[in-house]
This record gives sequence, structure tokens and C-alpha cells, in this order.
Amino acid sequence: MADNLALTYYSDVLCVWAHISQARVDEVAERFSDKVSIDYRFCSVFGDTAHTVGAGWAQRGGYAGFGKHLHEAVSGFDHVRLHPQIWQRDRPASSTPAHILMKAVQRVEQRQCRPVLHELRLAFFERCLDVSRWSVLKATLEAVGVSVSDVREVIDSGMAHADLEADRREQQRLMVQGSPTFILNEGRQKLYGNIGYGVIEANINELIRSPAAGAASWC
Repeated sequence: MADNLALTYYSDVLCVWAHISQARVDEVAERFSDKVSIDYRFCSVFGDTAHTVGAGWAQRGGYAGFGKHLHEAVSGFDHVRLHPQIWQRDRPASSTPAHILMKAVQRVEQRQCRPVLHELRLAFFERCLDVSRWSVLKATLEAVGVSVSDVREVIDSGMAHADLEADRREQQRLMVQGSPTFILNEGRQKLYGNIGYGVIEANINELIRSPAAGAASWC
């Protein structure tokens, strides 16, 4: 794994475009399982949802308007379903608790990071659950089979918070604009937003063909 191509994936758990892109991340993980290592990192787009959605969409229908916008955004993607009352019922105050949970999972059981992230997004987008609440986060761990006590110990120790802060520092260094962002080639190749799988695959294949350290690809 040490020699694998590194793909850093920044996202916010509550970002619908990251939810849409999760299928592309899964495809990379399956097709390039022996060639690419995915490093899941988190950025704060919905760290304060009252500000981002409540105030940010006040002139466009508020939470109901934002929910309608999300339904329109996913209408062209058959693999994504949204709860009819998304952002209107049981709204999370922040995506930060879910991000801290994910950093703890990375320390406790790295290989379960993708399943836990997937389950968190299903809990919010499909079941309309408040993923900022510990009860929902705990149920997510139990559903996947990750030790709740081990994850809670990492959170209580402060290590998960420190790891999330490290993600923030790297986000600034790499100039990550938002969620989702794919980063390859030590930051030289950056794919931001609703990027198709073919584009991601092309970048990966180019780097696999041209593995020289520090070499800029033609991709």
C-alpha cells in the first residue's frame, strides 16, 4: 500500500454533490484497489447550517427552498435518492460532529471509513436524520459494525479533533475550494465539483503510466 498512488478526497458529509460523487469514489476504490489509496479528509461547508442554509437561502425560500434546490440537483442521477423533507425536518446544526466521528473511525478502523461515510450520508439524505446528534452517529457505527466505545475514546481524547484541524490546515495549503475535491500528484492535479468518473479515471491512469516522482503529467 505504501507505493500506491495517493488520492486525497475532501468533502463535507452534508454536501449533496459529495453524496452524488460517492459512487465515483466507490468505483475508484473497486477498480484500482491494488493501485490507489484513498485518503478521506473533510472540509467545513456546512459547519454552521443556520448561516449557510438558513441565512444564505433566506431570500430564496429558506430551508424549504434549499431542499427544493437539492431535489432539482439530483434529478439527473438515478443512483441518488432524497427524503421528501430534506432540510425541513430534523435539520443538523453542523456537519462537524460527523466529521469528528469520521476522523475517529480512521484511527480505530481505517478500512471501515468508506462504509461509515456511506451510511452517514444515507442517514441524512435518504432518512432525514440529524447526523449532528450522537444518537444518530452511534447508530451509524453500530450499523456498520465499528466499535462505539473505541471511537468514543478517540473523540474524548481530543485526537479526532486534532486530526480534523490537520485536515483544515492541509485544505488551506492545498487551496481546496470546497466539496467535493479530488487531489492527485501531491496537489498538482485538483478536480473540484461535479466531476465525471471518466475524468477522475483519466487522471489516475495518466499517473499510473507516468509514475516518476515529482513529474508533472500531461493530464
